[in-house]
Amino acid sequence: MVKTITAYTEEIDDIELAVGEILGQLELEKNPLKNSIGIIACHYEFVFSGVFEALSKALPFDVVGNISSVQAVNGASGTLILTLMVLTSDDVSFEVVLTESLLESPGKVIEDTYKSIQPEQKPKAILMFAPFMPQNSGDEYVNALTKASGGIPCFGTLAVDDTTTFENCFMLFNGAYYTDRMAMLLLYGELNPRFYIATISPEKVRTESPALITKSAGHILIEINGRPVMDFFESLGLAQASETAYALTSLPFMLDYNDGTPQVSKVFIRLTEEKHAICGGATPEGSTLYLGVADKDDILFTTSKLIEKVYEETPSCVLGFSCVARNMSLGANQLEEVDLFRTAAKSPFMISSAGGEICPTQTSDNNAINRFHNTAFVVLVL
Repeated sequence: MVKTITAYTEEIDDIELAVGEILGQLELEKNPLKNSIGIIACHYEFVFSGVFEALSKALPFDVVGNISSVQAVNGASGTLILTLMVLTSDDVSFEVVLTESLLESPGKVIEDTYKSIQPEQKPKAILMFAPFMPQNSGDEYVNALTKASGGIPCFGTLAVDDTTTFENCFMLFNGAYYTDRMAMLLLYGELNPRFYIATISPEKVRTESPALITKSAGHILIEINGRPVMDFFESLGLAQASETAYALTSLPFMLDYNDGTPQVSKVFIRLTEEKHAICGGATPEGSTLYLGVADKDDILFTTSKLIEKVYEETPSCVLGFSCVARNMSLGANQLEEVDLFRTAAKSPFMISSAGGEICPTQTSDNNAINRFHNTAFVVLVL
């Protein structure tokens, strides 16, 4: 059994006041059980002001998490806010491990890090927190950890900020922040993690004109239907838009691996100098993509359906990550999606925005089909 407590502060400049607000809401003298972990999401200003570091020092357990542009817990939502979820249990334990730099050979680094742990028991789930690094593919992260762990369910986020250059997308751990390292939070013991995903509605996907990926390199899309990817954009009237970075994030595509597993949402990010398309995740050759549309109404509709699934039960913990592209589709009201969750919440929850989402599309007793998503809202329920 896991007990969950959430807290928040909007105080950026007064470190003592901010820490006091969090500790007051947590009531640590009453709540903690044998094992505890803190999961944090905050605007990067809380890092630069020293609040995150001071809070980490004040808490008697590890704190791991991510920078985010939008956050929500039971009591509040916002952009300039720090949110904290504490998991505490007598029969579930927690372990955090950091990788070395992911700037070179990230897959190998992740595999080697996990293999170095040699846990005495098999984790029930692994939570992944990493910075957004455009040169890397989140699929490589997920595939490497899936391989190293033998198919343990993986769930997590790539941190995302609200700058135009994404220069402050930090992974956070115990007062320190990183632009090139991943944290793995391993959960052991008596728990049954469940996973839920919202992307775009089927009717928002153009199934009449499938596009076969005939040449790619990781998350670099080179040819579609045997033609340069720019020919594909031109056929859709999107050639000019594709020249601007992140201009096509409202037009996600569903990627079918053609292996019988559920489709996964991805996005186009920008073009290389060779006019190849950098995508938000890997686009394997032989896969088929179907172009979709992410609009405000559908974002809110799919989120509402996700909430219904989550609260068919009364979970002890709900942790979610929503793609920043969904947030961008909401227009002026950036908080509308997370406030849907806050209004409906029947138990402690924390939601933050993501630059890429990690969640299984299928699980079994033996392993999980872990996937890296874009334009998705993913939720872990304990």
